[in-house]
Amino acid sequence: MNGNKEGKRMKRKALLSLGGLLAMFVMLASCATSSKYPPLDTVGSLDLDRYLGSWYEIARYQHRFEKNLVGAKADYSLRDDGRIQVVNSGIKGDLEGKLSSVKALAWRPDDEVPGRLKVRFFGLFTSDYLVFGLDEEEYQWALVGSDDRDFLWFLSRTPEVSDATLDIMKAIAVEQGYDMEQLFLVPQKER
Repeated sequence: MNGNKEGKRMKRKALLSLGGLLAMFVMLASCATSSKYPPLDTVGSLDLDRYLGSWYEIARYQHRFEKNLVGAKADYSLRDDGRIQVVNSGIKGDLEGKLSSVKALAWRPDDEVPGRLKVRFFGLFTSDYLVFGLDEEEYQWALVGSDDRDFLWFLSRTPEVSDATLDIMKAIAVEQGYDMEQLFLVPQKER
């Protein structure tokens, strides 16, 4: 009798484990295919040497890790190993607040897709850095985002852009599926 109960309990555990694995598989599969957007159409050419240097955030989607930052800026420099050192900085609260910064590492995983880069923060997590708009002649402005349209940055070599340039950037973002009502214009100052 005890053996029969033990056998039933083991079968129940096995079924629960199998059910749990199946549920996890279904959840992962649905996450992988649930995007309501196609992948971003990234730029066909991106000269990383020309992209290096300082970029001011002109506008962005707000997210928890930058929510209270103004005067945000990114500085890119080439490392000896060919990867890119990233220093993101911003001023807490208002333009007279305290400057804070964080370092990251960026690289292009596939030269065949030049606008799709990866960035690793704190050595712990990696995210996409997708350049989908660029002033290809002068490298004076760029648009960076994510396939799920949760992240968006308008970048410029200068702390301000003309209304005409901002309109061009917005039009490119809208064409790629971004909602401009979520856009936050970042207060800036030269530094």
